[in-house]
Amino acid sequence: MPSSNSSDRNTPLTSTLPSKENLPSQNEVKEEVVAATKSTLSGLRSLAAGGVGGICAVVVGHPFDLVKVRLQTAEKGVYSGAFDVVRRTVAREGLFRGLYAGVSAPLVGVTPMFAVSFWGYDVGKGLVRRFSTVENDQFSIAQISSAGFFSAIPMTLITAPFERVKVLLQIQGQKQLAPGEKPKYAGGVDVVRQLYKEGGVRSVFRGSAATLARDGPGSAAYFATYEYIKRKMTPLDENGKPGKLSLTAVMTAGGAAGVAMWIPVFPVDTVKSRLQSAEGRPTVGGVVGELWRRGGFKAFFPGIGPALTRAVPANAATFLGVELAHVAMNKIFG
Repeated sequence: MPSSNSSDRNTPLTSTLPSKENLPSQNEVKEEVVAATKSTLSGLRSLAAGGVGGICAVVVGHPFDLVKVRLQTAEKGVYSGAFDVVRRTVAREGLFRGLYAGVSAPLVGVTPMFAVSFWGYDVGKGLVRRFSTVENDQFSIAQISSAGFFSAIPMTLITAPFERVKVLLQIQGQKQLAPGEKPKYAGGVDVVRQLYKEGGVRSVFRGSAATLARDGPGSAAYFATYEYIKRKMTPLDENGKPGKLSLTAVMTAGGAAGVAMWIPVFPVDTVKSRLQSAEGRPTVGGVVGELWRRGGFKAFFPGIGPALTRAVPANAATFLGVELAHVAMNKIFG
């Protein structure tokens, strides 16, 4: 039994309670509540705006993404280039059904994926503000980059399984079916069901580490490039602060951000696509070794043309959707 001395017993109870001077005032409590409410509302708005931007990205960019994935996962010599993929896809599967094969997975997943990305970016900026100094209430490009990297962490939990489903649906269209033969997967839900049956949750989430390795530095470059170019193209007001939002600046910066995101991480994306589409239990080392044997350094960049071509309109549409959603919410909710 713990012992207690007489001084402990004789200490008045009131001495252990915070003094009135140490208690926050009513105004301080109100300020903290207002700050917490603003932070929550900011996160919810970022969540909603990111979802709008994601839908815009899928509608504009999915055909380009399909071409990229099919070039990345096809055996050497199957396609002569991006236009050959488009020509053969349309001839075999039709225009809309062919170029939008596998679109159900990103349409269902892209809203939460982009929503979580922009919410994570908002949270990342909050962490940057907490642990570093933000001068004149404007984040530096390095701080924006750090917040962007953080956004990839929660996003990976959604991105990895949905891209696994998307890749498998996209590449099954490459197989020439015999008369009467049905595709292996009937849709996104069927892919998840079969993957879970084959290997459990681990199979569904295959490629998660590669996804984070791609999206961490990719998101850092993405948000930093967007913010830098938007600031350069947005005129300043008489107080030296950014003036009226320029849609031309938003779309230009968004397109450039998409290109900046892909260039440094495209080899990682190729490895991820191969990991997520391969049968059995592939390893990163095995995939990298196979790619190197097939074509050396060049083998890590198949489909980069369609990816960069897609990056401009898709990410211009993404940021346009995000910024217009913010404008609309500001008008509605103040």
